[in-house]
Amino acid sequence: MLDYRLEHLFSYHLKLNPPEIIGPVPDGIRANVYTSEGTVTGEKLQGKLRPVGGDWVTVRPDGVAITDVRGTIETDNGALIYITYTGVMDLGEDGYSKFLQKQLPASAKIHNTPRLQTAHPEYRWLNRLQCISIAELDFTKFEADFDVYGLR
Repeated sequence: MLDYRLEHLFSYHLKLNPPEIIGPVPDGIRANVYTSEGTVTGEKLQGKLRPVGGDWVTVRPDGVAITDVRGTIETDNGALIYITYTGVMDLGEDGYSKFLQKQLPASAKIHNTPRLQTAHPEYRWLNRLQCISIAELDFTKFEADFDVYGLR
């Protein structure tokens, strides 16, 4: 077995705007979900998510949503950190048809793989990490909570 450990880096709470649904395309249903605000908390990182990012999501015919997220974290001391990730959110076997009808589940779990990039000397150690994240999205409020872990 390989030697590794997970280290909790930070958590964040995210508020989202309702989805902008592009509609069915050859790969599935395309929708854009933009960040309205967010807070970052943790022992190693504190700050906010700037309202400039979003999720360019594709809901496949099998009800699985593939996330494609980009955003910017601004730390309490002014550092800017680019965060990007892809992930998987299972909306159920009928998730595709329900999404087309704007019938979203109350909540859904998201598993993703964030990468972080920054030029700030205090946070350059983030550039060397591959992370995993576990999240839950509350569709009734369009809010999500994420826990981000670094693989060491």
